[in-house]
Amino acid sequence: MSDSKFDQMFPLGQTNDAFAENFIGQSYLAPLTDGSVPVSNVTFEPGCRNNWHIHHGTDGGGDQILLCTAGSGWYQAEGEDPVSLVPGSAVRVPSGTKHWHGATADTWFSHLAFVTPGGDVSNEWLEPVTDEVYGQLPKNGENA
Repeated sequence: MSDSKFDQMFPLGQTNDAFAENFIGQSYLAPLTDGSVPVSNVTFEPGCRNNWHIHHGTDGGGDQILLCTAGSGWYQAEGEDPVSLVPGSAVRVPSGTKHWHGATADTWFSHLAFVTPGGDVSNEWLEPVTDEVYGQLPKNGENA
């Protein structure tokens, strides 16, 4: 972990090695619950973001819910403007939506993440969010 101390209400967890190939930068994963709706705390070091990806599902499943709990980050759906996320922000990502999320360039970011249960729920990882695209975002997450 970086020298920077990051205060948050949920555990940081372990380095997110299982999904490292789908992230630029270092992320951490702390599973909080299991069962039909597993919930995890995902923490991103400054500048870390995940690749574009799509959650799939049928029968009402596959929507992703992101609840920002600490720091400052970004969410962006394909073809839409980026959305600044700060503690208390909530985003519903409908099943089938190509999107990415991650920290701002200069702050840590943490969110709770879960996917609604249903039929054929899966995750499709796609291309990285390039440094060129990411570099056009405001560093502090404001005024996107």
